[in-house]
Amino acid sequence: MQFTLSRTPYDSPVARALCDEVQAEYVQRYGSGDMTELADADFAPPNGDFLVAYDEAGEPAGCGGWRSHGEDAEMKRVFVRASARRQGLAKRIVAAVEASAAEAGRKRVILETGPRQPEAVAMYKLLGYTPVPGFGYYSEEDGSIHLGKELGSDLPH
Repeated sequence: MQFTLSRTPYDSPVARALCDEVQAEYVQRYGSGDMTELADADFAPPNGDFLVAYDEAGEPAGCGGWRSHGEDAEMKRVFVRASARRQGLAKRIVAAVEASAAEAGRKRVILETGPRQPEAVAMYKLLGYTPVPGFGYYSEEDGSIHLGKELGSDLPH
C-alpha cells in the first residue's frame, strides 16, 4: 500500500481524530491517556510540525509530530491505525518527523514511551534511538523509557 504524508495543523479535525485514537490506545495499554500538556501552537512551524499519513483511498492512516524541547525536537503522537500496521508506515512517519526537525535546525530528537509499547521500543532502537536522561511529565515515572537520536548525515536531503 502507498501512503502520502502531509503537514497538517495539530488542531485540524483529522489530527484531532488520530490523536484521540492514540489516547484510546494509551488507555487500553496503561489505564490512562498521556498526561503531557500539549498546545496546538507546539506543533506549528518553525518550532514544531505535525504530519498525517493518508492511504491510497485518501483515508488517514497515521500521524506523528515534533515540538520544541529546548534545543531538541520532542517527538509526539507517532501512531498508525491497526489497518495500516506492519507496512513500514511508522518508520516513514518517524523519518519524516526527523527530517522536519532537521530542516528546522534541530540536532536531536527525543521521545518518551513505555514498556507496554514493545513494538514502538523495538522500532526506535532499530532506528538508532538510545537512552537519554528522563525529561518532561514522565521524567520520574517508573518504567518510562526516554530515548534520543542525534540527527545527522543519514537523513535525506
